Parts: sequence; C-alpha cells; structure tokens
Amino acid sequence: MQKKSIFFNQKGATAVEFAIVLSLLITLMFGIIEFSLFIFNRQVITNAAREGARAGIIARQQRLSNDEIKTVVLNYGAQHLITFGNDVLTADDIVIPARCLIFQCDLEVQVDYEYAFLFLSNIGIGPLNLRATSLMRME
Repeated sequence: MQKKSIFFNQKGATAVEFAIVLSLLITLMFGIIEFSLFIFNRQVITNAAREGARAGIIARQQRLSNDEIKTVVLNYGAQHLITFGNDVLTADDIVIPARCLIFQCDLEVQVDYEYAFLFLSNIGIGPLNLRATSLMRME
C-alpha cells in the first residue's frame, strides 16, 4: 500500500498565490505610475499659472488682455499636460480676478483643473481638483 503525500492537495496553491500576488503587484505599479502623473500634472498646472501671470505683468506698449493671458496658459497646458486625451484645459478653467494695468499693481491668475485617473478611477479613486494660483506684481 502506497502512502499518499501530504503535499498532494496543494498542487495548485502556488498558482493561486502567484495570481493573488501578481494582481496586487500590478495594482501597486499602476498606482505608482498614476500618482506620478498626478504630481507631474499638478506641477504643470502651477507652471501654467506662473507663465500666464508672467506674460501679463511684463512691461509692453500695450498690456496683454485677459483673453491673451488665458491663451498663454492654455498653450502651456496643451504642450505639457499628460492627459491621454481624456481631460483638456479650457478657458473656463482659468480665472483672472479684477486687475489694474498700472505699475506696481498685482496680477493674479488661477487655474482649476480636474484630474481624472486612468486606472485608479476603476476602483473609485478620483477625479481630483487641482488648483494653482500665481500672484505677480506689474513691472
């Protein structure tokens, strides 16, 4: 009479454990990638607000209008944001509170951007609102 091995019932255990660990590892990898993109896009929004404010305060014969400042912000966002085609920055996302056009006046540019995750949104994370404000003094 042959003895049965005590490991006979555990043949598929390694495959099941591998599947569980692999799914957790893939989720962790996508999470790292997604949060890295989130942090990158947050910095792009901050820089876009800074670029718009900088363009608006530079001394010129005729100062840029609010629409021209918004165009500077939109162009910067279009060139640098990583959105995978889902989200775009629009002129409605840019707010320029009342401003004066004289020397030593402050110009404030606010950019609101709703960032939607690609993979993590499937598990209920996001969208997150990014807000950047830049305040500069007219030259």
